[in-house]
Amino acid sequence: MAEPLWFLAKRSAAAAMICITFTDIVGNFATIQGNSMQPTLQQGHKDFISLLKGDVVFYEKISAPAYKYCRGDVVVLRSPTDPDQLMVKRLIAMQGDWVNVPGSHEIHQIPKGRCWVEGDNGNLSLDSRNFGPIPLGLVKGRVTIKVWPPHRIGRVERVLPEGQVMFTDMHSCVITRSCLECE
Repeated sequence: MAEPLWFLAKRSAAAAMICITFTDIVGNFATIQGNSMQPTLQQGHKDFISLLKGDVVFYEKISAPAYKYCRGDVVVLRSPTDPDQLMVKRLIAMQGDWVNVPGSHEIHQIPKGRCWVEGDNGNLSLDSRNFGPIPLGLVKGRVTIKVWPPHRIGRVERVLPEGQVMFTDMHSCVITRSCLECE
């Protein structure tokens, strides 16, 4: 009797280590909360039934250590105002780019090691329009697919709002990927 239990315990421990390694290195899942990424991503709510209606996304973390992101990627990041909170936003500009802030006459150049992120639903989004460019180190991963609910399963596309970003140097994303790879 003790041998089957020991076997089960070893298998369970191995499975737990594989899951922890996967979520630490390869990727993880996030539930969308809030309306800032509508219509691309739909919010879930805190209660279980409503949570099932909201989008759950998978984000890959392999890009994070080398900052391999492109303009238009949807990313998961640590909130610059609350490090315990994760946010999902669209990466709009990289270091060296100039950003025309929607709804204002402001133009910002993105400093080295920083990026500009915004929600797709600008009226309901707390993003770089509020707190400015964020350190690339806050970006935890790139959202690749919606995995829930079943009728919304699919890729999360890279989209860049037209006319908002002025590239000063097409090689400004050398720290990330060549710009041609992002196209």
